[in-house]
Amino acid sequence: MPVANHTSLQSISICTCLVQVHQFDLCFTAAVTLNNTASRSSGAVAEFLDPQQQVVVCVGGTARLHCRFRSSGPVAFCWIHDTEKVVVEGPRVCVTNTSSSSTLVLSDVLPVDAGSYSLFVRNRGGTAHRTISLSVIDRPDPPASCPFVSQLTRSSLVLSWSGPCFDGGSAIIGYMVEFQRLDQTEPGDWAELTNQCQNTSYRVRSGLDPQGQYRFRVRACNAAGVSDSSEESDCIKMNTAGEPQQEVTSYVEVVPDTTHKARDHYHVREKLGVGKFGEVYRMTHKHTGQVYAGKFYRARVSREKTAARQEIKLMNKLRHPKLVQCLAAYDTSSEIVMILEYIAGGELFERIVDENFEHTEPNSVNYMRQILEGIQYIHSKHIVHLDLKPENIVCVKSAGSLIKIIDFGLACKLEHGKHLMVLHGTPEFVAPEVVNYEPVDLATDMWSIGVICYILLSGVSPFQGNSDAETLALVTAAQWEFDPESFGDITDEAKDFISGLLRKDKRTRLSCEKALAHPWIALFDDSNSRSTKSLNKEKMRRFLARQKWKVWKLGGYSPSADLV
Repeated sequence: MPVANHTSLQSISICTCLVQVHQFDLCFTAAVTLNNTASRSSGAVAEFLDPQQQVVVCVGGTARLHCRFRSSGPVAFCWIHDTEKVVVEGPRVCVTNTSSSSTLVLSDVLPVDAGSYSLFVRNRGGTAHRTISLSVIDRPDPPASCPFVSQLTRSSLVLSWSGPCFDGGSAIIGYMVEFQRLDQTEPGDWAELTNQCQNTSYRVRSGLDPQGQYRFRVRACNAAGVSDSSEESDCIKMNTAGEPQQEVTSYVEVVPDTTHKARDHYHVREKLGVGKFGEVYRMTHKHTGQVYAGKFYRARVSREKTAARQEIKLMNKLRHPKLVQCLAAYDTSSEIVMILEYIAGGELFERIVDENFEHTEPNSVNYMRQILEGIQYIHSKHIVHLDLKPENIVCVKSAGSLIKIIDFGLACKLEHGKHLMVLHGTPEFVAPEVVNYEPVDLATDMWSIGVICYILLSGVSPFQGNSDAETLALVTAAQWEFDPESFGDITDEAKDFISGLLRKDKRTRLSCEKALAHPWIALFDDSNSRSTKSLNKEKMRRFLARQKWKVWKLGGYSPSADLV
């Protein structure tokens, strides 16, 4: 008669585990003693027959782990969870053994039950084991942020949000977008806009009253079900589309107001973004109604205040149509705020993946030319941006192709005869000299421009590793290549342009002037009728989803950070 040894799913001490293993040995000895017909030969270890490899079950469900084997003579059994927790029967655990199989059944499964389960079978020939992986999936957490509104017109808008911090152990397969109308006697019930949104943004094209007021929320979906709803958006008034924005027609020297607070002159509206520095909000001037962006610094200590004041001072030197403009500043004992022009078009890469945007190589040339023009101006002032990445390239309006460069929080002025070394930035976009803590200069930005261009054309990040450490190692080695699948439709001129930027030796990289004069930039000018096909956006969508996931892991902060 085979004798079984059952264990509990709860964690137990090493001493208890040793006792269980000892009992396992005793069980086998007893089995051998009881079986008078057992072979005197040593025999062979048990042979497992077509075992399960993996079991997937939803939280609250029942998991059945089954192993069949072939063995001569008496056997003893032992199930081990995650190599250290021996399993005994209990209210949720049942083990059934025969002379040729063992079945472990877990009911009302919990997330803590996930892991590897190994069945150990011992006979005269020795001990054999086989492992089954148990995956426990649950509904995902709610999306990590409320939906933010951009590209607002009187009949449409774009909603963007951050995905859930935890996907429930199963990939997110889509999002459900809901709305509620507020401009009625009683707020309306929540209604579904779509349950088939594949990305973390959604363009609402119809069904909204131009005079209506709405609130939005989002739910995440995976194989286990639908999450609870996200936080609700602010009230969106459709008839505020086209609010007057500050048009920068001339540049003025900004002198920080040390007497008033920003809220004395502006209404603070919805949050637009968050980063290591603090938070950005949409603002409206109390008297003119003009729309701005307010950058509220997290300036609690003297070092943070010095950095905030330095950025305001530096922004006074940057007067160019391709750069976001600083229009006012407030510097009091309780807060430091910079008032910037409000750029309503959203991030460039988000625009590109919109289903109505035609993504082509000529369009990419147009965007790269504008980026180079803005950086060329910055470099002419001996200023290095040091945080060029897709999130910091934004569209001026919801229509058109004009862009601006934003976020000069890490920018530095280069001083003649002085070496500048930094250890901050976004791992995928920093140059090798940053990672190696070597002197940086204007060429450091050119590396980042090369990475942006690579992703713009292919949707793939050239240095993306499985971790930040792996990514930084790839950057340091300057190891990259043109993936044939991603660059199959890209011109040789574009590849040569990127190759001139992604060079480990910064002295050999293209400068802004040389990059603007590169043949690729002129390849698709107005006089060139050369046609080109639309580029695939799917990889770009996956890239954006991964970038947002990184932000969620950091609690909503931008991934720009110190590299230490």
